[in-house]
Amino acid sequence: MPNVEHVSTSEPDTMDELIADCAAIPSSLMADPAVIPRSRAAHWAVDEKTAAQVADLDEYV
Repeated sequence: MPNVEHVSTSEPDTMDELIADCAAIPSSLMADPAVIPRSRAAHWAVDEKTAAQVADLDEYV
């Protein structure tokens, strides 16, 4: 059985306390990150009609 350090069950008062609490969690108890399948975006291109819509703009926003 792995060694277990003292873990506080109270709510952290500061971000530093929260980070310290999270750092104390043994890696054996952490879940593996979920693998999210990536979808491929459809190919696109700018045509002359689309480029003409922003041609007169000094800054495209």
